[in-house]
Amino acid sequence: MSDISKELDWGGRRRSYTVHVPPGYVSGTPIPLVVALHGGGGNARSNAVQTGFNEEADRSGFIVVHPDGTGEKRPLLNALGRGHFHTWNAGTCCGYAVQQNVDDVGFIRAMLADLRREYAIDARRIYASGLSNGGMMSYRLAGEMGETFAAIGVVAATQTLFECKPTQPVSVIHIHGSADQNVTLPGGIGAKALDRTPKPPVMEAIEFWAKFNGCGPAQLVQDGKVAKSIYGGGRNGSEVAFYLIDGGGHSWPGGERMLAMLDEPSQELNATSLIWEFFAAHPKP
Repeated sequence: MSDISKELDWGGRRRSYTVHVPPGYVSGTPIPLVVALHGGGGNARSNAVQTGFNEEADRSGFIVVHPDGTGEKRPLLNALGRGHFHTWNAGTCCGYAVQQNVDDVGFIRAMLADLRREYAIDARRIYASGLSNGGMMSYRLAGEMGETFAAIGVVAATQTLFECKPTQPVSVIHIHGSADQNVTLPGGIGAKALDRTPKPPVMEAIEFWAKFNGCGPAQLVQDGKVAKSIYGGGRNGSEVAFYLIDGGGHSWPGGERMLAMLDEPSQELNATSLIWEFFAAHPKP
């Protein structure tokens, strides 16, 4: 099926998102939903190309929605089709969305309400995934909408909330490159970081969710250049999985390289298919 562009009014702003419905969707039959969040500077269209989530949705039978963040109005660039530089308010990052204190959690709630009215969304199988600033926003959704999201998939990001007080276990799969110089493993300000706000260490997020979910100690598995740390046995069947790619940069593994200035995506794994496999195995109880 073709992509459907939609808009809604929230927080005094006209917000937009794009819905991709797989060809096998049958009206009235419950179907999973993935909220795919672009990175800082991206948009719904670029995110679909970069991640290939639409193609995965067609293969695996779920709806994927690509929301747009917010950014400054650039009339001239917009007229040229180049003004879509959007960010998410993930707490301390990033950019315009944080500076304007944009209510992105409220926007996602309103978007989901609209989608539920139009499609038979399976309430036990709603997920969020994102790259960089979009991954940070995914952590925020887990922390503030744990009653809604069964699991999140995070790539090249960390948790940037001022304070995280989740109410329910949420499974987490996090993929990161050891050579990421935008969101570095030890935290701080990466050499390539466009947002100059210091970031917390990546492992703080992993350990936070493993502890909150009540998971057991990490089981370590080395698979070529990929080190997998699996924290299983969490409450309500929750799990935390951390994939560290040796030499990987700030990119979506297995995805498209959108600009020459961006890091080359690792081919050690396909983040989209791996994240969906994890999502499919972790519905709400």
